[in-house]
Amino acid sequence: MAVKKAYESFSKSLIDEVHKWGCLKQTGVSLRYMMEFGSRPTNRNLLISAQFLHKELPIRIARRAIELESLPYGLSLKPAVRDWYLDSFRDLRSFPDIKDTNEEREFTKMIKAIKVRHNNVVPMMALGVQQLKKGMDPKIVYEDLDEIHQFLDRFYMSRIGIRMLIGQHVELHNPNPPLHCVGYIHTKMSPVEVARNASEDARAICLREYGSAPDVNIYGDPDFTFPYVPTHLHLMVFELVKNSLRAVQERSMDSDKIAPPIRIIVADGIEDVTIKVSDEGGGIPRSGLPKIFTYLYSTARNPLDEHADLGIADTVTMAGYGYGLPISRLYARYFGGDLQIISMEGYGTDAYLHLSRLGDSQEPLP
Repeated sequence: MAVKKAYESFSKSLIDEVHKWGCLKQTGVSLRYMMEFGSRPTNRNLLISAQFLHKELPIRIARRAIELESLPYGLSLKPAVRDWYLDSFRDLRSFPDIKDTNEEREFTKMIKAIKVRHNNVVPMMALGVQQLKKGMDPKIVYEDLDEIHQFLDRFYMSRIGIRMLIGQHVELHNPNPPLHCVGYIHTKMSPVEVARNASEDARAICLREYGSAPDVNIYGDPDFTFPYVPTHLHLMVFELVKNSLRAVQERSMDSDKIAPPIRIIVADGIEDVTIKVSDEGGGIPRSGLPKIFTYLYSTARNPLDEHADLGIADTVTMAGYGYGLPISRLYARYFGGDLQIISMEGYGTDAYLHLSRLGDSQEPLP
């Protein structure tokens, strides 16, 4: 009922406007452009950036709101996400044209609040998928649920873009930015250092859950740097290492032998920086490989079952909601990279995370 009321609290004219804006063309930006533009955060540049977002964000948000209206399997009715998108669209459209620095500051405050409003979208959507999965015929083959996977890929990829654009603009207002940082982008990011931090975070969770954790050995030049978004890389490496730690830990729990370490290799190529995460956790059967990038597959118990009524945004466990890998792949692809998993059943798994060094590919715009 609550969801039905939320639908009814939006006027027909607003819904019509959403449909009109959802047909407009989106404009992608590249990492390189964000970095070059943001390296001079003058009032004029901030004004240009705000004017761009004032036009661009309603288009992207309208597209998601429209998609949330017409989901297969009634997924849209489970999480009350659509009204957050409609509220944000309304806020953006009712904000007048931005003509000076004061208006730009007010606009920045508003989009910052929009970003916070959408903080819980991922766990809420996951809860919807989880409920859908529970009510589904167990005979349905996961690969047949293509429509849901494609919807979630589009939805989450768009969300990554919206949050990157808002976060980048807001961060450019920071009067004391960290050294070598342009908004969210670190112009001299050390992938070895980010991999080390992400591995330590993943090991801490493994220790908490199992009482011990395999070692993680990192190979690569710690002085090598390139421009990238450290939070994105941290999220991806954390997810890969967490999966590897869990596989190795569960495989070696009943053994007297010391758990084999996870190996991370950072390679610096001309086009790509590639990070390989290798484990000896027993691997994945070949029949299971197509499932690992779907949102309806997780080998572990679902934390949402245990935390259904809590503020679930902060719940981190060794096993995610069953979407760590697909979302990590979207983060990689957002700036022109990719994520590939190769497995040897009976031995272990290698994950190859490719990051584009050139930074000139446009955002994918679902």
